[in-house]
Amino acid sequence: MTRPDLKARLLAAYDAQLRTDAETPSALTVTEHGPLRLVTFLGGRGFITYRDLGGADEEGVRSLVSDAVAYFDGLPEITKVEWKSRGHDHAPGLHEALLDYGFTPDAPESIMIGEARALSQDVPLPEGVTLRRVVDEPDVRAMSAMQDEVFGEPVSDEMANALLRRLSLDDAMELWIAEADGVIISAGRLEPVPGTDFAGIWGGATRPEWRGRGIYRALTARRAQSALAHGKTLINSDSTEFSRPILERSGLVKVSTTTPYRWTRS
Repeated sequence: MTRPDLKARLLAAYDAQLRTDAETPSALTVTEHGPLRLVTFLGGRGFITYRDLGGADEEGVRSLVSDAVAYFDGLPEITKVEWKSRGHDHAPGLHEALLDYGFTPDAPESIMIGEARALSQDVPLPEGVTLRRVVDEPDVRAMSAMQDEVFGEPVSDEMANALLRRLSLDDAMELWIAEADGVIISAGRLEPVPGTDFAGIWGGATRPEWRGRGIYRALTARRAQSALAHGKTLINSDSTEFSRPILERSGLVKVSTTTPYRWTRS
């Protein structure tokens, strides 16, 4: 299969299998409005996604944005909302409409997809570094705090609470860390998606002083091995420019881009 054919096949699988309830396993509520899925999560978070925009023209897209903002504006418990856009969608005027309605774009990320077996090779670790899966609350909170620090965010309980809730639901999500001398130096989660061929790898973060030593690649390989044990053949990830080259070297393919747009209640 040629690379363009492979990219098209993987992107078709992504659109068909992942742009559904599979995208929001920990949702509190999901409300459908035309093609939109308006989702609420713990911590006052809202989320907007869709398989496509139903062929809407520029005026129709603007109307969908307006309706979505009105919906979340009417939910006082929701303080911030993410609109998840994809670069391959037909969405005329979406960027301009989102800006006009108070959204701010993050940097685009690469949608990466590939065969789980391509990532599952054993990767040697630096001396003194070990990998393990975590389930206990102190470990989960320490992992979440490390990720906040690496991503330049204030350390908060919000993500840790969400992860602990997910673990209580026993929905197959797994949390993995790398440690050195009892300190978490890298982390990420695995999310096998029920009813699909996919498992997602998310939240990958490594402390700057430990980068470039194969630790994140080893953590990714270990998660891929677990995905295969769950019967998943494909891995997907939204990757920053830090992790994209690592995943490409493991055989994943960039099939599109995704840009989160964020709205915060004033």
